[in-house]
Amino acid sequence: MPKEYAWGVIAILFSATVWGTTGTAATFAPDVSAAAIGAAAMGVGGIGQALWAARGIVRSRKALWDQRLLLVFGAVAVMIYPLAFYGSMRMAGVTVGTVVTIGSAPLLSALIEYVLDRTLLTLRWSIGAVVGVVGIVLICIAENASHGAAIGGDYVLLGVLLGLIGGLTYALYSWTARRMMLGGTQSSVAMGATFGLGGLLLLPVLIMTGAPFFASWSNAAVGVYMAAVPMFLGYIAFGYGLARVAASMATVLTLLEPVIAALLAVIIVGERLPSLGWAGVVLVVGSLAIITLRFPRKSRR
Repeated sequence: MPKEYAWGVIAILFSATVWGTTGTAATFAPDVSAAAIGAAAMGVGGIGQALWAARGIVRSRKALWDQRLLLVFGAVAVMIYPLAFYGSMRMAGVTVGTVVTIGSAPLLSALIEYVLDRTLLTLRWSIGAVVGVVGIVLICIAENASHGAAIGGDYVLLGVLLGLIGGLTYALYSWTARRMMLGGTQSSVAMGATFGLGGLLLLPVLIMTGAPFFASWSNAAVGVYMAAVPMFLGYIAFGYGLARVAASMATVLTLLEPVIAALLAVIIVGERLPSLGWAGVVLVVGSLAIITLRFPRKSRR
């Protein structure tokens, strides 16, 4: 395994790990809506990335202008993603929303690369992706059973549609950021500009829904943590990884996120994970092993 590729994989797995802490962190701010948490995390965290990369963004302003279509598409995707993801869970239930959004992202990412880059993915990737998605489904079903709740919400079809939009926007901003990097833009600049602009677009949502963050110190601490760790540090690491592995590879690696979320729910929140869920954990870990051992790519000529 090439050294740069290996570090890229490690960086993306780190991202998935810190993203997996968001659900547990949110339990410490029960009065804050999911939309507010998503807007605060992606909005404030995105602006933080832009400030972190400000000098590079200024130096690269001509290159960014040349890549403005990629930048705008990526920023709009960043804005839509948390609203679609959390809306999907609200409409269709946590299980359906999580499965559709996270499970569809690797497949939609592969489709984007095939259509726009003419990239063919290998049988190894396909097997790993399918095994990982099955594992996610098992984890979500097991978590749902342990809560004793209904699988879906009141508007399942709308929730599924929002989940697909969430998966598509996640795949889209991953692809646009990587295309910017392949075009010569530094990873910190590409991610900072994309998420900074997306964060600005999310500010109106945060203004309308974010009042509960100021109701208590615990709510405020959750907001700060969400923006600083999962979104700021997590996406800096994700950008580093995207510069070294394909977007379709990165989205499969982030299937680790719900595994971390489930494990933290057991360890910290005190929830139970039935045996079906542990089987899902094994499948996801196995899928990551399958695709990271080797990931050859073929371009159609």
